[in-house]
Amino acid sequence: MNGSETKPVWLDTYNFAFLDEGSKREIRRKTLKAVAIPGYQVPFASREMPIARGWGTGGLQLTLALIGRGDRLKVIDQGSDDSVNAVSIRRLVENTTGIETTVDTAAATLIQTRHRIPEQPLRAGQILVLQVPLPEPLRLIEPREEVTRRQHAEMDYSAMWLALYEDIVRWGDITVGHSYPCLAHGRYLFSPSPIPRWDIPKLHQAACLYLFGAGREKRIYAIPPYTDVQPLSFDDYPFAVERLAGACCRLCGSTSTFLYEIDDAASGQKLYQCSDTAYCQQRRQERGQA
Repeated sequence: MNGSETKPVWLDTYNFAFLDEGSKREIRRKTLKAVAIPGYQVPFASREMPIARGWGTGGLQLTLALIGRGDRLKVIDQGSDDSVNAVSIRRLVENTTGIETTVDTAAATLIQTRHRIPEQPLRAGQILVLQVPLPEPLRLIEPREEVTRRQHAEMDYSAMWLALYEDIVRWGDITVGHSYPCLAHGRYLFSPSPIPRWDIPKLHQAACLYLFGAGREKRIYAIPPYTDVQPLSFDDYPFAVERLAGACCRLCGSTSTFLYEIDDAASGQKLYQCSDTAYCQQRRQERGQA
């Protein structure tokens, strides 16, 4: 920094990455335990953050505890780099660390996301942090915490299998659209956060590290690299991702990405667009489109 440059305000106002060093150490220790036991929910002392609970305080605490001066951060919300949630979190991290941020998935060392996993496969050395509103996969069928803890300890997931069976009896198929229950390393049942089923196969034997942070529920869990992740399913009702027959992105023409639906008021037709905005932009650049 030369004499003509002003010193950034964050250097005098906040500790690096906002959290105090004691808090960072505690979160890192709990993260190491989560990595050592795939899918196991590790309690941690969730801190008060300058964003509302439900906006990703658990994921943000993981990001702030792990980020270093040499990292490059990407923040997305349901695949978008430009949503209010993504922009606000990105700005907070920038103002309290001064590190470089990016929208390029391949260039990022640390990615914080809400409800999506990027379409571009992640490489070894990258960390993907997911914001989790409800970490306990058994909560919707068993409200008592002491019971769900015992079920995890005994690996008694019969109630979840029964819930999936009742879904088939009632609707003719498993209708779980997000937070699909999965088994990590053949042992612990975990919630992959409210990502769509489209993203579930990306968890299996992935090269990157997946971390899950739930601020309100004070839980951290992880899927380490090259871990087996199997969604619960039956032999005659296998797990399947979402399919939109004949649909393609209206911008880049992709038929192999997760698409969301847009109602075109002018034509009265339904259009589709890639949820992952950075991936869509990259495809358009490669095809010479604006």
